[in-house]
Amino acid sequence: MLANVAIPDTPLVSRAIEYVSDRSEPYLFNHVMRSWLFAATIAEVQGVPYDAEILAVSALLHDLGLVEAFSGPLRFEVEGANAARAFARKEGLDERRTQVIWDSVALNSTPSIGLHKEAEVALCTMGIGVDWGGGWCYDFIDDIRMKSILEAFPRLRMKERFTRTICGIVECRPETTYDNFARDFGLRFVPGYHPPSLVDSLLNSPFEE
Repeated sequence: MLANVAIPDTPLVSRAIEYVSDRSEPYLFNHVMRSWLFAATIAEVQGVPYDAEILAVSALLHDLGLVEAFSGPLRFEVEGANAARAFARKEGLDERRTQVIWDSVALNSTPSIGLHKEAEVALCTMGIGVDWGGGWCYDFIDDIRMKSILEAFPRLRMKERFTRTICGIVECRPETTYDNFARDFGLRFVPGYHPPSLVDSLLNSPFEE
C-alpha cells in the first residue's frame, strides 16, 4: 500500500520509480506519482482488468519528455514515449507490453484518443487527467485517498512550475507545439508566438480544385 492505494511491489516498478526520481524535478516526480496512484484507484473502482505493472511504468514515465535529458526535435510526448520504450526494452519487456507503454506516454495529453485504447492507456490518461485539472474521473477518488495521496506527494506549486516548463518548450522549440496542448500555453503566455493555421494549410495547398 502506498498512500492508501494498492500498488504492485515488483522490481520493475521499483526501478521505474528510481529512474524517474533521479531525472525529474521534485514537482514533476510528485505529479507522476500522483497520476499513477489516481490511475490505480480508478482501475480499482471501475473493476476493469489491466496490467498493473504496465500502468505503473506508463504513468511514472509519462512526462520524461519534459526532462532536459530527453529533450529533442519531436513533440515532448513523443520524445518521452521513445525514452519510455528504451527503458522498457532495457528491462526486457516484450514488444506488446512495450508498445502499450509507448502509446500511454505518447497519447497522455490526447484524451480524445487515449481514452478509447487499451485499458492501461485509458487508465493512464484518466489518472493524469485527475492530477492535471481534476477532469474526467476526479469523483472516483474518495476523500481519504485524495488526502493521503496529496500528503504523500504534495503539488509543490505544480500549476506555476508546469506552466513555466511548457512555455520554455514553446519558446525554444515552437515547431513541436503547433498540434498539441502546448499551443494553448504559447498563445496565452508567450509574446510573439504565432502558430500556423491548419486551415491555411488546406486552403493554400498546391492543388487545383
